[in-house]
Formats: sequence, C-alpha cells, structure tokens
Amino acid sequence: MESESPKSGIEWTQSRLPPRDLKKAMLRGLFGRCPNCGKGAMFRAFLKVNDNCPVCNEALHHQRADDAPPYFVMLIVGHVIVPIVLAVELAFHPAYWVHAVLWAPLAIAMTLILLTPVKGVIIAVQWANYMHGFDPRGDAEDQLLKTRKL
Repeated sequence: MESESPKSGIEWTQSRLPPRDLKKAMLRGLFGRCPNCGKGAMFRAFLKVNDNCPVCNEALHHQRADDAPPYFVMLIVGHVIVPIVLAVELAFHPAYWVHAVLWAPLAIAMTLILLTPVKGVIIAVQWANYMHGFDPRGDAEDQLLKTRKL
C-alpha cells in the first residue's frame, strides 16, 4: 500500500508558484547581486556562488550553471572579435604576429570580464523560472516520480 494517495501527489505537482520577475532577476544577476533581494552578493569569489544570500538568506546553492557560461561567453567573444579581425586583415594586411599581439589579449580580457556576469544571468534565469533546486516542490515531485517509477 502506498504512503501517498495519487490525489495528494497530483494536487502537489499542479500547485502554482508565485511568478518571479525575470528581467529584474537577470539584471541583478548581471551585476552579481542576489536575484531575490538585489542587495546581497551572488558570488563569494570570481566564479564561486554563495550558498545563501548574505542579506535575505535566499538559497543559491541549487544553481546548475555548469558549462553554459563559458559556452555563451565564447559565443559572444567570437561574434565580437572575428568581424574586427577580418576587417583589420582586409584593410591593413598585418603580419600574423600583429594579429596574435592584438587579438589574444583582447579575447582573454573579454572572456574574463564576461564570465561572472553571464554566470550571474544564468543563475538568475534559473531562480526566476524555479528551475532545478530553486523549485520548492522539486524534491517532493522527484520522490513522487521515483516511487511511481514514471
């Protein structure tokens, strides 16, 4: 005999959560602030996320940014630098060493500057959409699915 009736599980999974302002959360994440209050720091180091917001105590350890920030940063940096490199090559025909001296430091600098803001935005999007561990129903839903083997 199951400990939970199907009706209680269905009611739990269909309950609505209050909407969160995605734009406001993304802007806060861009500046490395807590997506909930906008005052606390999201990061305790360069890319290390605080477990909880130091101001409002919002749990941030659930985030699953994984490989998304580097992917989006490579996409952005590539789309900015490649057209400039091509324009310089067509206009001036510099030697390869000039390209290396110009573009390698620029690419590295842009990457380091963009990594933290992009990761902040991704975490804020997860928070605003109740993704991964940011959904308070997540653990109960996972347990319900495991017990029913769906």
